[in-house]
Amino acid sequence: MNQSSKEQSLKKVLLLCGGRSGEHDVSLASARSVVSAAEASGTFQVQAIVISKEGKLLSLDASKHVLTEATAIPDSSELEHLSSLANYDFDIIFPLLHGPYGEDGTIQGLLELLDIPYVGSGVLGSAVGMDKIMMKAVYAAYGLPQVDYKAVLRSDWQAAPEAVLNDLETIPFPLFVKPANLGSSVGIGKARTRDELHVALDEAAKFDRRIIVEAGIRARELEVAVLGNDNPQASVVGEIAFESDFYDYETKYTDGKADLFIPAHISDDITQQCRNLAIEAFKAVDAAGIARVDFFLEEETNKLYLNEINTMPGFTATSMYPKLWEASGIPYPELIQRLINLGLDKA
Repeated sequence: MNQSSKEQSLKKVLLLCGGRSGEHDVSLASARSVVSAAEASGTFQVQAIVISKEGKLLSLDASKHVLTEATAIPDSSELEHLSSLANYDFDIIFPLLHGPYGEDGTIQGLLELLDIPYVGSGVLGSAVGMDKIMMKAVYAAYGLPQVDYKAVLRSDWQAAPEAVLNDLETIPFPLFVKPANLGSSVGIGKARTRDELHVALDEAAKFDRRIIVEAGIRARELEVAVLGNDNPQASVVGEIAFESDFYDYETKYTDGKADLFIPAHISDDITQQCRNLAIEAFKAVDAAGIARVDFFLEEETNKLYLNEINTMPGFTATSMYPKLWEASGIPYPELIQRLINLGLDKA
C-alpha cells in the first residue's frame, strides 16, 4: 500500500479539547499527548480543535498553535461557534473535555443532535457520572457500597444554615464537602468541626447550587480503568498515595505530591472485588468506552467503598487511566485506537 492509500484508510479523528471548565489546561495536556501518539504511531490521523473558556471553537491553525506553542488563545477573530463542527472532515470526535460542559452530557447531546460518532459515554452516562449526587443515588439503588452521605441545596444552606448543620452532624466527623458537579477536586473541603463544616459549605456553594457531604474514613485510594461498551473490561488496580489531608487539586497536579503504585499492593481478593465493582459501577450509569472508577479501602476493616466514576479521565501518557492499561498490556497508541473503534461501534 502506498503512502497516499494508507493515509486514506486511516481513521480521521477530531479532538475537542480545552473547554469552559476549570480543567481547561488539563484537557489541553491530554490532547497534546494524543496528538503526539498519533504522529508517532501512524495508526490514525488527528486534528485538534481547542474550545475557548467562553465555549467557542478556535480554527484548526489557531488550535494547532495553542497546542504546539502552549500560548494563550488568540483573539476572537479566530473563533467559531460549536455548531460548525459538522463542517469538518473526520470519522469520529474524541471529546477530550474534563468537567462541566464536556464530561457532563452537554457536548454529547450536541453530537447526538448532529449525528456525529464520538468516543466515550452518551448523554445519560456522562450526566450521571458527572453529578455526584445523582451518581450516588444510582449506586445506592444498585446496592453498591458507599460511605454515608447527604445532599445539600445551596438555597437551603443560605436560608437555614443552623438546620442544615444539625442535619449533617448526624454523620460523624470528619466530613468531606464537595460541589456536586465539578472535577479535579475543585471546591472540596475537609471539616473536623462544626465551624470548619460551615466554612467548607460556604466554599462549595461558590461553585455549585448542589453540594454533597460525605463521611471521611481512614482509607487507601484505589483506582481501576474500564474499557468497553456492553462488555467492559477492567484493568489492574492502581493506588494513589499522598501525605496531604486529601487528594486536592494541588496534590493531583503537582509533580512529587502523590505516588502511583501500579499494581496496588493489595490482596488478590481485594483486587478482584475492586475490578468487579468497577465494572458494576460502569454498567450502572450506562457508561461507554472509557471510565476510571475510584475506591476507598478502609484501613481498619479492609472494606471497599465506591468513591466515584470519571467518564472522561485525564488522558496524558502519564495519567492514571493510560498507565493502568499499559500495565494491563495495552500501550497508549493501541488504547486510543481501541477507544476510537468502540466509539464507532457505539454509533
